Amino acid sequence: MNWRLASRCSEPKLRTPQGYAALVTAAFVVVGALFATTDLAAQWVKYPTAGVPRNRDGGVNMSAPAPRLANGKPDFSGIWAAGEPYVPDQHQLTPEQAANRREPRSSKDNKPVDAGEINGGRQMSDIGIDLQGGLPYQPWLAAVVKERTANKAIDDPHVRCLPDNFLRAYELPHALKFVHTSNLLVLLNEMNAGYRQVFTDGRPLPKDPVPSWQGYSSGKWSGDTLVIDTIGLRDDTWIDWNGSVVTEQAKAREEMRRPDFGHLEIRVTVDDPKAYTKPWTVVLKQRIVVDTELIDEICLENERSLKHLK
Repeated sequence: MNWRLASRCSEPKLRTPQGYAALVTAAFVVVGALFATTDLAAQWVKYPTAGVPRNRDGGVNMSAPAPRLANGKPDFSGIWAAGEPYVPDQHQLTPEQAANRREPRSSKDNKPVDAGEINGGRQMSDIGIDLQGGLPYQPWLAAVVKERTANKAIDDPHVRCLPDNFLRAYELPHALKFVHTSNLLVLLNEMNAGYRQVFTDGRPLPKDPVPSWQGYSSGKWSGDTLVIDTIGLRDDTWIDWNGSVVTEQAKAREEMRRPDFGHLEIRVTVDDPKAYTKPWTVVLKQRIVVDTELIDEICLENERSLKHLK
């Protein structure tokens, strides 16, 4: 029996023999399951993570102090996933249905994310779900999002095996591995073996950046909070399932903190006058994943969704 199965991009990853039913676009419903078998030992499944604070019963002490770098700042290293996942019965919603209801918050905040059940976050469909009145779209973007919601996100870059912007990656059903040193924070995305670099060596942002999927990120500390400024994103970069985007004019600021061992809180402010009528701020939460490792999940291998979408 295969304990941990990796899927292609168009479907959620199954990390237990039973898996879980998580469909994030209509394309996922059409295609069905196609799984690549993996060798248990080769994937370090259930291999204990070093340095994890444990309770007497062996469970993870989520409220233990956050680890520290050599310079005394919080160490964000670890494997992370959406801290407030969808409740199970919400996975069958279409984008249009999801856009019109509020997702309840998770009741499992005091536990690590189960490595066998990494689900998309409650802000996956609508990153502005907690904002009064929703995201403050410019009229042109409001029309685009309405169309993309109605057509069930048929043009979603994620479905088409393109990279996921970091703002979106926090809420997708894939694990992120943070590797943190005193001058650099690297975010590794098991989806398409993606990566993002956040430099914390004091370098200035480029004055004329070449637009890219992840942009250019420079961070500095404010107490125990890492303040990350990012520019140079591509036009029409999707940040949620509804088709909300950021453009080349976007400036994103993340205020990232690790209040304890088991949690990350990322306060995100987006200032993008081309796409939005005013800056907006949301909080994206992550929870630790332990005793596991990243699994290769290369979207184009055995990809069949586009054949069904034509």
